[in-house]
Amino acid sequence: MLATVIAPWIAGLLLVFDWLVRLLLSVRVIMRRRPVGVSLSWLGVILLFPVAGAVLYLILGEARIGKLRRVRFDYIRDAITAHLARLYDHGRIDPGTLHESAQAIARHGEAVYGFPVLGGNSIELLQDSDAVFDRLIADIDAAQHTVHMLFYIWWPGGRVDEVVAAVGRACARGVVCRLAFDAQGSKTFLEEGGAEQLRELGAETVTMLPLSLWRMLFRRQDLRNHRKIVVIDSEVGYTGSMNMSDPALFKQEVGVGRWVDAMVRITGPAVEALGLLFLTDWDVETEQRFGDFEEDGGLRNVAPTGEVPVQVLPSGPGYFPHAIRETLLEAAYNARRELVLTTPYFVPDEAMLSSLTSAARRGVAVTLIVPEHVDSVMVRLASRSQYIDLLEAGVRVVQFRNGLLHTKSLTVDGRFALIGTVNIDMRSMWLNFEITAAVYDPAFSQALRELQAGYIADATELDAEAWGRRPYVWRVIENTVRLLGPLL
Repeated sequence: MLATVIAPWIAGLLLVFDWLVRLLLSVRVIMRRRPVGVSLSWLGVILLFPVAGAVLYLILGEARIGKLRRVRFDYIRDAITAHLARLYDHGRIDPGTLHESAQAIARHGEAVYGFPVLGGNSIELLQDSDAVFDRLIADIDAAQHTVHMLFYIWWPGGRVDEVVAAVGRACARGVVCRLAFDAQGSKTFLEEGGAEQLRELGAETVTMLPLSLWRMLFRRQDLRNHRKIVVIDSEVGYTGSMNMSDPALFKQEVGVGRWVDAMVRITGPAVEALGLLFLTDWDVETEQRFGDFEEDGGLRNVAPTGEVPVQVLPSGPGYFPHAIRETLLEAAYNARRELVLTTPYFVPDEAMLSSLTSAARRGVAVTLIVPEHVDSVMVRLASRSQYIDLLEAGVRVVQFRNGLLHTKSLTVDGRFALIGTVNIDMRSMWLNFEITAAVYDPAFSQALRELQAGYIADATELDAEAWGRRPYVWRVIENTVRLLGPLL
């Protein structure tokens, strides 16, 4: 009898508590003032799904990097500021000397990221994985002081084993090798003992953003370090879209073909900026201080080797999370003749979509190059829902047929280019730690534009009328998934 009386009260209290939690979280979502699409999506999840919606938001709704990591970053901020000041002193180029269409990007980069445009560089575009492996292994074999490498994915086998062997040779002759891997992206490599093997060879290793149920209480677990950085002897640097994986072996079971990437090899003062970013990530994860790096030659002034201006743009939850989105918007709005983008994952927010359609409507030749198939069904469906808006505005949309096009690049008017790790989706813009190289050089921009033209030649161009006639059921599915775009 007592249970019969109490049960309705307990049920009522639970219902009141559930709605109280949902309302408080809704207020929190509103007050965080994120993009409207993101906020509305989370409000829908919280209000429509009892308990589960609140739990999902608490786990995935905010880019919590953890108090300890934030304290560590704040602790080394003075050292970072001092090294940035050194970059300004010995390598900075005034953005006012650049082409008019590039000045806004350069000034924005200095104001928001803190990294200046650095002159005196040489830069080489490496268009396929074998070229990257060949140059990288040769540079590691020539290293005399330090080898620093950070990759989102390390995948064992194939030519990656050759890189590991080169690292072993470097360690044997006394070179300090520091290798970093993201815990999620490199999970297979770590589980198969890859880090232990490298340590046995003499390398220092660290796992970025380690995963555990305990850490879930303090840090969002799907925040990932998506960067690709190599710095050798503070003289040679690499960045771009390629993970430390052999395309002949990597994810072949997914059925999307070989992954197609591009990297840049840089010498000159911009390498110091790449090195500073690597060492910042390493310091935050290990608490190994900047003075240690200067002692072994891992951070020092770099002499000019050419005339190419390069600006390193880091982004992520601890590095001005709005910044890379603003940079991409600046690039689109500053285009006057041509704007060409390549991205494997295209799930833009309304502002990014509007910047592309408005550029096309004002006469800019806008081309979006995406892979025909990607390794995420949800992303593929959300991407397809966006194409009709682009096509109707006059944007040229082409789907690369020969594998998963993984290159992340943007060229503007043949005058400057962006290349790095950032996808056109909310994960890259808000959750991942990323890196982009802005290259203010017509010759490099033309080389990258020719690479993009090669992708277009091996792609199928979409037609607006035909695309609008595809089966109604697919349009319903795609537009439904599009509602989840801000959360993907």
